[in-house]
Amino acid sequence: MKRLFEAAMRWFRVAKIAMHLDWLKSQVKQLSLVLLTACLLAQIAFRAEGQTQDITCQAGRGEYTFQFSSGTTVSVGPVRNGGFAERACAASLTWKGNELPIATDVDQVGIDVLGADLGFGKPVVAIQVDQSGAGSNRAYQIYSLLKPPYLLYTIKGAHSYRAADTDLDGHVEIWADDAAAVDGFERLPVADLDSPPTVVFRFEKGRLFDVSSQFLAFYDAQITRLRSQFTADDLSRFKRSDGKLSVDIHQSAEELHRLIRTKISILEIIWAYLYSGREQQAWASLNELWPAKDVERIRAAISATHQRGILSGVDQTRHPAPRKHFMKIYDAVDTAVIVSSYNPAGGAPDSSQAEPPVIQPKSILLRRPPPSPDGPGPPTNEMVELVVDVAGKVHSAKIINGSDKPLIEATAGWHFIPAFRDGRPVACRFRISVGAYK
Repeated sequence: MKRLFEAAMRWFRVAKIAMHLDWLKSQVKQLSLVLLTACLLAQIAFRAEGQTQDITCQAGRGEYTFQFSSGTTVSVGPVRNGGFAERACAASLTWKGNELPIATDVDQVGIDVLGADLGFGKPVVAIQVDQSGAGSNRAYQIYSLLKPPYLLYTIKGAHSYRAADTDLDGHVEIWADDAAAVDGFERLPVADLDSPPTVVFRFEKGRLFDVSSQFLAFYDAQITRLRSQFTADDLSRFKRSDGKLSVDIHQSAEELHRLIRTKISILEIIWAYLYSGREQQAWASLNELWPAKDVERIRAAISATHQRGILSGVDQTRHPAPRKHFMKIYDAVDTAVIVSSYNPAGGAPDSSQAEPPVIQPKSILLRRPPPSPDGPGPPTNEMVELVVDVAGKVHSAKIINGSDKPLIEATAGWHFIPAFRDGRPVACRFRISVGAYK
């Protein structure tokens, strides 16, 4: 009997250990799934963060100084300690021995606009400032360039800002995103998104307005692209989930990854409708694409995020009327400066009228992509013809007597002080010689 009892106890201990092992195996499997998914998302995040922006100074690298015609000097560069550059950036405005600090000891400073009028009736400098380099909550600070310079407006909460005369109508829009508001939404870091929700601003007499609804073609193209990123099977699988994508030990890491990517695309579709002023279509799409049992929860979460985001400080009581799509492009390619009428509806430009000369754009930031290691190196210099708008951004570009697709793509990030005629910024066509990496 004693031996029988001892054998039973040994069997019980073995069974108990086995039960623990089964539980441990399930925990290990679940932990492995979470870790593997995290690794997959980290790879996505790394690729997103790897897309460098056009920053004038980053971690103490990069420097730019220019004295505007008003006598105000804009300076961006590394923080210096005893003549040595530190791994931090600073920016300031100086005039007649006076100094107005813009940023000190920050990770990134980028000049977006210099000399253009963003809707304040005066030339300004607009600078992106990123304190830590995290990227989801940059400040966009706009200063008057007239003496004495002073801060006109600050926008916060975006990952990036880009002012441009989008329609070539002589008025500048600021394209931003709502990165800070959606960072961490549904436990998704902003780096995991294809793109945070886009917002289009315009200043009128110093007041900031949301004019996103005037650019529906942009949002519709974005929605079409996002819908193409998941299949009917992907959508069916996601709609059978709980919407939150709680960890399921029966799912493989690949399955969970596909669900997460589908969820991200759907969220971005909803945001595209919502931020372009089409709330009814946003909620209709949510009902179409989201798991039915989770629609009420996620709709409330999206609404709360939208209300506390970058638009919370914007005047939305009225929307400025769309601009007329007509402007003049001053041609500085030839010695005799002529003017061309631009109309997006089509038709040949009228280039018959002679005009007084313009002051050509001056470069702020020009970066050429390095040559591909698989192909032949580019020529020493290439002549590029550019149309630069009143915000100093490249509207179009072409290579003279050749082709260089990477170089053309790089011009989208180039920044200029715009051309001036009679003291006012104008759009201008001109040519610039671009040197190659050696």
